[in-house]
Amino acid sequence: MTSPALAQQTDFGRMYARKIGELPEVPSITTVIAQEKMDMDGWIGHMAATAVIQDERLGDAVGNSAKLKALARQASSAAAQYRDAAAARGDRVHQYCEQIALRALGRSHQAAQAREALAENGEEAFAGRFDEWWEQYQVQPLAAEVTVWNSTIGYAGTLDLVATIGGRLCLIDYKTRGTDREGRVKPLDPKVIMQLAAGAKAEEMVVDATAGTWEAWKYSQDPMLLGVAIGETEVQTVMANPEVLPAYWSKFWSLRQVWGASQRVRDAGSALHVVGPPASPANESAR
Repeated sequence: MTSPALAQQTDFGRMYARKIGELPEVPSITTVIAQEKMDMDGWIGHMAATAVIQDERLGDAVGNSAKLKALARQASSAAAQYRDAAAARGDRVHQYCEQIALRALGRSHQAAQAREALAENGEEAFAGRFDEWWEQYQVQPLAAEVTVWNSTIGYAGTLDLVATIGGRLCLIDYKTRGTDREGRVKPLDPKVIMQLAAGAKAEEMVVDATAGTWEAWKYSQDPMLLGVAIGETEVQTVMANPEVLPAYWSKFWSLRQVWGASQRVRDAGSALHVVGPPASPANESAR
């Protein structure tokens, strides 16, 4: 996950401050969405089992309890290692996409360095497919990696790209995705709609993170909300269905209330107190 200048990791999840160096005030969009817990037990178990099966030392370990335990310990972290590697890859791809937008905006950029970082990790195909998408969709960027704020509900986030495509204002979120068995990019999770809906409800956007300068959100003119799945073989673009946006926004609002309630519970103090047994009748009579 990329780290915008105003974002900080806290005990309450990722949060945003109004100015660099100040304490964070509101949760990030992704932290709010994460209040809906996902059951990952099956995937974690699958990753661990796959790691054991694919380990070249398995044959030698069969029948040896100590060696099998060592393999099991290492395999138990397979899901976390996969997650961390995917997050690092996603950061590199996002960095490249941002630099391409900055270059198109005529601003200082490091597009060549970002592409080289992908090449060093065997990931240059992501850059190639993104370049093709950028050209095919004739993207006209307006702002890249723009941090937004909603004071009414109490959250902030960073939009990957604001652009015009085909004459339409678009709010865009990139997701780096793997490839399925048919060689197609894996589809996006519908939750991306919630993320985009929250971004569209922004009230302010940052101008200068160091100075803490903000201005009114100026990209609210009926934007098209696009999720862009970037893979090694292709890029797939999906649009949020306007008819379902109210439902997804309602769910996001509810999850924000859950986050706030969780903080109030945490700050409320000890929830349970030990209670002793009542006095016995004999003790009452002695009084």
